[in-house]
Amino acid sequence: MDATEELLRELSEVPGVSGYEVEVGRFVRQRLEPLGTIEMDRLGSVACRQGDSGPVVMLAAHMDEIGFMISHITDEGVLKFNQLGGWWDQVLLGQVVSVHTAKGELYGVLGAKPPHLLSQEERNKVVEKKDMYIDIGATSKQQALDAGVRPGDVAVPVAAFHALMGGKVYMGKAFDDRAGVALIIETLQHFAANPHPNTIFGAATVQEEVGLRGAKTVVELAHPDVAIILEVALCGDIPGIKPEESSVKLGKGPTIYLLDAQMIPSQSLRRLVMDTAEELGIPLQFSSLTGGATDGGAIHLHREGVPTIVIGVPTRHIHSHNGLMHRDDYDNTLRLLTALIAKLDATTVAGL
Repeated sequence: MDATEELLRELSEVPGVSGYEVEVGRFVRQRLEPLGTIEMDRLGSVACRQGDSGPVVMLAAHMDEIGFMISHITDEGVLKFNQLGGWWDQVLLGQVVSVHTAKGELYGVLGAKPPHLLSQEERNKVVEKKDMYIDIGATSKQQALDAGVRPGDVAVPVAAFHALMGGKVYMGKAFDDRAGVALIIETLQHFAANPHPNTIFGAATVQEEVGLRGAKTVVELAHPDVAIILEVALCGDIPGIKPEESSVKLGKGPTIYLLDAQMIPSQSLRRLVMDTAEELGIPLQFSSLTGGATDGGAIHLHREGVPTIVIGVPTRHIHSHNGLMHRDDYDNTLRLLTALIAKLDATTVAGL
């Protein structure tokens, strides 16, 4: 396991659901402190400013992951929950979560009424989240309370990081968007030892999955001249997806978002990214995210506007307990990103 794989493993496995990013924020801060000046907003976003001259190039990636908040403890001791971020009902049942309480961490499983007790009509329907619960093994409400559970505690997906296909493919949770956070850390590490013609402001944002909230606050610290949002991209190389819905393939290169639900990116910045990729021989893919948005939706509207683009690492099965990403895609995204930043001097940024 090299340094990049280790970084991705640690970021994947550390907990940090929306609104409760303390542990992942602490980890990110430790990695960023040697690389520049640490800045934080009051919601918990962690940023590193490297350099003090030239245009401000903001890199943004959200460090929150989707999860659950305990909303009610039943008389039988099972936990009802609200979702934090977008969960698809079909991926939940039988999955393991960890409930974080004031007394420590408890493991549980997502359950629902057993199929043996369902009518045939009920069996043919998808079980909805409102009918699910988290079972921590308690047999009464008092047992759950004695174990430390309280409404407002959070439950985090449990999934170990694994290297597949000879180490080329990684499987784990929260690649959306810990892959982007890793790119920020490694980019700042690169430029700590190499000159750059700008000030880099790398921000790991909070609460993106519940409404781009950290992006709205941390951009007030950055006041960027240009912004690059680092994300994952939906793969279309799995059964049931038409090429016109997504032509993105695992292992075939970084993705540029043509648009998302809250942003049309800078066309001049998009051309610069495409030209840079061509110079480096890096294959590029393209995607459109009409059913969702990224931190760019908030950042590009800062003050009089910020030229912004979203670059994604292709990932399968996002918003589930386990995603898949390809190491070649990550490495090529890092190469593209460092080369792009090296070009963003005052003249180039003014031309955007």
